[in-house]
Amino acid sequence: MAKTAVTVLQDQIEAIRREAYAAGYLAAMQAIREFAAKPSVSVVPGKRGRGVAKTPVQATRGRGRPRSTARPTTRQRPQRGNNAQLIAEVLRGMPSGTARPAEIRKALQRDKGVVIAFTSIRHSLGQLASRHEVEASSDGKTWRYVGAASGG
Repeated sequence: MAKTAVTVLQDQIEAIRREAYAAGYLAAMQAIREFAAKPSVSVVPGKRGRGVAKTPVQATRGRGRPRSTARPTTRQRPQRGNNAQLIAEVLRGMPSGTARPAEIRKALQRDKGVVIAFTSIRHSLGQLASRHEVEASSDGKTWRYVGAASGG
């Protein structure tokens, strides 16, 4: 059965597409090889927003790990359970004895200088509730501190 003109044209288009894809792939791989072969150069901001190239930086050290340019921070990660302790303290100090998560968050920022995400506040309230230190209201929107559970 003879191919129609449309089928022949579709086959030619497909062949051209495959050739173009192969050529583009080869060109992209060559560009990657060339880029990877060049030594990296660190750029330091210069006057008027222009970058000034410093000396080439060694790409790897030791076991092939990239060189870290970041300075080690002196800030330490908070201890486990710290959020729950802070939230319990805030609930204890609330004048009404109850608070919503948004009020807890505001009090933490104001009194302790700590910013905690709402999801972390909710998780900590769940932890405190499982230890029977806090309880949720009937609608589940406010929380009340009921005291630390006895450890006996």
